[in-house]
Amino acid sequence: MGRMEKRFTSFAEFWPYYVAEHRNPTSRTLHFCGTTLALLCLAGALVTGRTGLLALVPVAGYGFAWVGHFFFEKNRPATFRHPFYSLIGDFVMYARMWAGRMDAEVRAVAGSHG
Repeated sequence: MGRMEKRFTSFAEFWPYYVAEHRNPTSRTLHFCGTTLALLCLAGALVTGRTGLLALVPVAGYGFAWVGHFFFEKNRPATFRHPFYSLIGDFVMYARMWAGRMDAEVRAVAGSHG
């Protein structure tokens, strides 16, 4: 049975969905590692001029995230359905993880959905 695809009209509307798709802490840690590596590859390319590092940016960012989704979340990455909002969500989650606020965000969204 196919499920109806949700359409989002804003990132604010998308965010609770994104958080609900990232409830597993191991998955969030993998996203964090992938985003960190992607940013380091980007920085390395900019600093050294080694443009080959740019090819590693999506591999690092998406590779770690997709392992998190397929093996820990057991869901399909939002990137496939909502690429723009998903990319923004990755960076918002990354910032909230640095700030130590993501676990509370997950608890709040889980409480509102259940």
